[in-house]
Formats: sequence, structure tokens, C-alpha cells
Amino acid sequence: MVTQYATWDLIGPIAYEGYDPINDPGWEKTGAPSPAFYARWCRHLCGIACLRMALLHRDGRAPDMFTLLTGARNAGAYIREADGTVKGLIYAPFVEYTAHTHQLPGAVHGDLGLDGLVALLDAGHMVMASVSKEIRRPEHEPERRRGHLVLAIGRRGGEILFRNPSGHTDAARKPAMSLDRFGAFFGGRGLSLDTRRTVRRTPDQSAGRRPVASRPTT
Repeated sequence: MVTQYATWDLIGPIAYEGYDPINDPGWEKTGAPSPAFYARWCRHLCGIACLRMALLHRDGRAPDMFTLLTGARNAGAYIREADGTVKGLIYAPFVEYTAHTHQLPGAVHGDLGLDGLVALLDAGHMVMASVSKEIRRPEHEPERRRGHLVLAIGRRGGEILFRNPSGHTDAARKPAMSLDRFGAFFGGRGLSLDTRRTVRRTPDQSAGRRPVASRPTT
């Protein structure tokens, strides 16, 4: 299980109590160059944490969080605006990045219903699903259904199994949730990753190609 924050016990305080992540003592293990850099980016790393989980599942190893972030930023999957705000994760260049750098094939699903999500899971894909961050507290009704990414890994009967990079408790990090309840938080879009396959490409396969912009999620 990979979380977007370095210290699991601090996720709740960061999310709900105003704890400043610059004081997270585990920042260095993420690969961040400084506490300030970690604090600036950790709230935007849900997609990176999902990718790292997928790579660990496929390969048994994966680059650290900030190495993955650097690659994704270089590919155009995150854009830092002049005012310091972050635009991203942007789906299309992110999928380009996972394929070209990590040989992990993926696909963008800009209009994905629950039936489509289930079909992808049943076909053996993992799905980075756009959801409300309040999915970690399923007893609450979400104000919006987007802004966060979780990694859906399968289903068990009528339940979706997923990993939440910002889960603030053990139960919230690795939940099983009924399809209907998951739908209350699900934004109807995401991207799929096929960890059963490895992309093989020739050196010039990506020559002349540019990432296609997509809508940001976090």
C-alpha cells in the first residue's frame, strides 16, 4: 500500500486538523529534495501513488514518489502555474508517460460509468478512478465527485476493491465498498492500467509525438 503522504499517522491531521506537511518527519523517504518541496507537492500525489502501486504490483519494485513525479511533470502531466497552483494530473500525457517510460500500457476514459468501470476490472485492468476525497469517510455525503484519484484493483461480488492514497485509517486505505456507494463518490472518469502487459517499443516509436492535453483531476 502506497500513500501520497510520507507518514500514515499524519494523514488525518493533515486532512482535517490543519497539520502542515512541511513538518512530516518521513518526507525524505519519498525522494523529495526538501521538506518544503514535499509539502508543496504531497497534496497532488494521489495519481503518482496509484502509479507506484501498479508498478510494485507488476514488477515488485518502483521508483520513489518524487522520481515518478519528475517524470510525469516532464511529460506534461502536471503544470505549475505562475501563481504556484498546480494543474494536474492530466490524463493523456500521463498515459503517454506510463507507456513510454515504464512500458505500462494505459487508456484514458473520459466518460466512464459504473458498468464500464466494472467491465475494466473484470477484464483484469486496474483503474485510477476520479472520486471525491471524502471517499475515505463513506458515511459522509460528498460535496463533489472529483478531485482525487484512487486505484480500483478488482471487485468482490457487488463490492469495488480499491486502494486510497489519502486514506487516513487502515480501513480507509484498503476499503471494499458497495458499487452503489462507490458511485456516490465516483466522478465518471479515470484511466485504466494493464499491469499484465509490458509495452515494447522501438527507439523511434515516440518520435514526433506530443502529449494530448486532458482535463485535470487534482
